[in-house]
Amino acid sequence: MTYSYYPGCTLKTKAKELDRTARLCAEKLGANLRELDNWQCCGGAYTASSDEIATKLSSVRALLEAESREEDIITLCSACHNVLKRVRNDLTNDANFAFKVNNYVKPEKPFEGKTRVIHFLEFLRDEVGFDNLREKVVNPFTGKKIAAYYGCLLLRPSGVMDMDDPENPKILEDFIRAIGGEPVMYPYRNECCGGYVALEDKSATVKKSEKIVASADGFGADIIITACPLCLYNLESAKGNSEVKYFTELLAHALGIKEA
Repeated sequence: MTYSYYPGCTLKTKAKELDRTARLCAEKLGANLRELDNWQCCGGAYTASSDEIATKLSSVRALLEAESREEDIITLCSACHNVLKRVRNDLTNDANFAFKVNNYVKPEKPFEGKTRVIHFLEFLRDEVGFDNLREKVVNPFTGKKIAAYYGCLLLRPSGVMDMDDPENPKILEDFIRAIGGEPVMYPYRNECCGGYVALEDKSATVKKSEKIVASADGFGADIIITACPLCLYNLESAKGNSEVKYFTELLAHALGIKEA
């Protein structure tokens, strides 16, 4: 299994552990992640304006490169995944946007929509299979209560992201079961941590993050897992009783990867 890999800028700086453990896990599971040659920052947020193309061109170029390789793109960062998948939707469903982009970028071949954008969690569920993953676990998290934190970007807008039920998701809980842990169900697992308002109103972000962590702690969580670097930063800053980890860190331990 070979995939184009879009790491995004945060995985090269503050979230190196997310990148490192994901690469190790992919190799262990028989997948080859080929980093895109000329990827650029996705911008971190999808611009909703229909006539805006400049902020989406880095995603367009990533999609074009992956399609030229005849490979799907795997992403890890929730923000990167959200932006790339929504731009792919624009390219395939908005003729006016595609026309403007092709006139600007002038690719040798316009994007045809053959390349999919897949989150690493979807790779585990749909390509590897959680049942198969369970069989590969050598260090199960037996007795550990693990709280999944989705945040807002993995699941919404649900019609485009199409990963799971935005109100009652289960992909992370199924992952937790596959590595031998006990999922913690708590009310705030798919609520926003306030990351995008941090610069304008830091106190609002602190309040939201503390509420999430306190809720998970209150339901007995030993560990909170997430896929989003910004979410991890905010939840760690809340200083609860539970550890906050990337889901790939737990996966690497469960698979017995010594370098993890």
